[in-house]
Amino acid sequence: MIDTSKPIPLGVFKKPIARMWEISGEKLTAIEERLAQSGDEALVYTRKGRYTSRGWTDWTRGFQVGSMLLQAEAEDSSYFFQWGRENTIERIQHHLTHFGVHDHGFTATSTYGALLRLMDEHFIEYNEWERTCYVQALLTSGSVQAHRWTELGGGYGFIHSFNGPHSLFADTIRSLRALAIAYLLGGVLRGEQDQEYCLLDRLVTHARTTCKYIVFCGEGEKTDGYDVRGRVAHEAIFNVRTGTYRCPSTQQGYSPFSTWTRGLAWIILGCAEILEFLNMLPKGVTRPYREAVAEIKQALLDAADYYIESTPKCGVPYWDTGAPGLKELNNWSEREADPFNDKEPVDSSAAAIAAQGLMRLGKIIGKHGEKYTIAGRKIALTLLDEPYLSLDPAHEGLLLHSVYHWPRRWDYVLEGAKIPYGESVMWGDYHLRELALYLLRLSPKRSYYRFANFHWKVSVA
Repeated sequence: MIDTSKPIPLGVFKKPIARMWEISGEKLTAIEERLAQSGDEALVYTRKGRYTSRGWTDWTRGFQVGSMLLQAEAEDSSYFFQWGRENTIERIQHHLTHFGVHDHGFTATSTYGALLRLMDEHFIEYNEWERTCYVQALLTSGSVQAHRWTELGGGYGFIHSFNGPHSLFADTIRSLRALAIAYLLGGVLRGEQDQEYCLLDRLVTHARTTCKYIVFCGEGEKTDGYDVRGRVAHEAIFNVRTGTYRCPSTQQGYSPFSTWTRGLAWIILGCAEILEFLNMLPKGVTRPYREAVAEIKQALLDAADYYIESTPKCGVPYWDTGAPGLKELNNWSEREADPFNDKEPVDSSAAAIAAQGLMRLGKIIGKHGEKYTIAGRKIALTLLDEPYLSLDPAHEGLLLHSVYHWPRRWDYVLEGAKIPYGESVMWGDYHLRELALYLLRLSPKRSYYRFANFHWKVSVA
């Protein structure tokens, strides 16, 4: 369990964050220089410290390119900005019209969305045609993502995963940013005979459906014998003909009845960002969604409490709370996580994602949300130091001890070891950078970091 009894001042992060950005810049440069020689590829995870690809879906390029833009913003670097902008056009453009995935929040939002925000926050020089390019890309991405829809009826429905129309993933909650941005830019989804579908409505409906069928609270039609408040299923399965919920499932977790901790982290960060976004809108716009907003907030609180209660003291979780080897790690939730144990791997990428979400939740709640703020900062301090921060210049990863797909044994295991450790994943590195930027922008001299920090076009009066 994460100890949230002692506040952590922002000042303690100054030196660790500065060191991280220095290391981060060196690693990004080394990766790009290697790719310039060997040829471009969608980097996913490291094997023996070297980033490589893995065929499943091409979903990690947004993290790869988005990391350049985070680096540019943190260091006020025209060098990394130019790299990020050029690679957004070269590597991300074809993702904008990809109807087959649920990942637009990871691809387009982390790149085109970042560029629009940087221009409107005056980080880069304003150029009307360039901004129009970013806006058009984000309008396209939001509508394409919203089009991937399964209607359940009764006020429920969801953006289905790449598995098909029966499949709702926990991960997709963070892709709702694509719909939010497109909505704020005046976008709508148009279908047959010019029928219009409100992007805000689809966003809220997906979030509400996720919170009902993915996040467990001890009651409702999805309750099972393993129900624990805040437990998260990676996937929910539906009968698409009747709109009926059938069962929980998982792709990357241990079982449908345990919690894959990266899925839990996606819920925490995704729900927190959506609540922040909805709170920015006038009450007249959100009034029809009051019940749904309350459901999202409660699910977020349930998931956040579960994370705090079921994670080791340092804030880094094991990859699944039901992983069978945990029973051999005595009192594992009451001790520091051990990434070098021989029973079950930790997943530092889940920690990097969850930390930002916990701090955002703390800010949403205010004075009564201090425990979430402390938990998020505790995790950040852990990740910004050894053994999680990669200090080896020969290792291309930034955040060590992350896993990709342990059930399929895709993760590299060192000869003689029984579990993976010492490796990185692209989304883990990205979210550590974004976590550091979030902390930097908590300074009284800086504006608060939100994905919606750009000039809105939609009328929300």
